[in-house]
Amino acid sequence: MRDFKWLRTAVTVAALTATIAACAPMQGRQTAGEYVDDATITTKITAELIKDKELPASQINVETMQQTVQLSGFVDSAAQKTKAGLIARNTEGVRDVKNDILVRK
Repeated sequence: MRDFKWLRTAVTVAALTATIAACAPMQGRQTAGEYVDDATITTKITAELIKDKELPASQINVETMQQTVQLSGFVDSAAQKTKAGLIARNTEGVRDVKNDILVRK
């Protein structure tokens, strides 16, 4: 009976360890809370791009991962690229911006 108690304890500890490890974010992955925060950031930036009549918002893609925003797509001028980057940088919750927007020539 004593051996089974040890086995039951070992199994319980292993199960708890696996559960805790599954809840921890892995590199390049997000927790549910981070996903919601990033989705909120993406939505705020997209809304600001749409509001700005000087920017072709439909041609700018916004993705957010762990508070880092990546902008991609096409614009007609360097000024539009810069403006889109500033909008992203000035959005609450943004830690970094990678502005990969291409300027059409």
